[in-house]
Amino acid sequence: MTEDAPNPDSIARTDEEWRALLSPDAYKVLRKHATERAGTSPLNYEKRPGRFDCAGCGQALFDAATKFESGTGWPSFFLPLDGAVETKTDRSWFMSRTEVHCARCEGHLGHVFPDGPKPTGLRYCLNGVALEFKAEEE
Repeated sequence: MTEDAPNPDSIARTDEEWRALLSPDAYKVLRKHATERAGTSPLNYEKRPGRFDCAGCGQALFDAATKFESGTGWPSFFLPLDGAVETKTDRSWFMSRTEVHCARCEGHLGHVFPDGPKPTGLRYCLNGVALEFKAEEE
């Protein structure tokens, strides 16, 4: 995995604007890199066709067809939409991980690990509070 260049179409808001826009939990995760408690997101159980978008800016991130049950307690995906997410090295908590953030607003979504299913072998382990689900219209 490589680190991506900054997105020229990024959304910049002040901290006060983010606080006003987001729920307290979404603010903590998206803007302060917190992690929601495992097993608490209703999105863990979402199985309908649709799309998962960034709760901060509405950027389309993952097709629901790429979601899988990882057993971790967080919504997990094996493939983001093209150009939707970026990564960077996260050296917090005395370890090195790959952080995943929204390519548009740079909101923290979670981390990606090399232990996912085929075809990518990746597990994008994300905070449900950082996502919004948009069901496919029938």
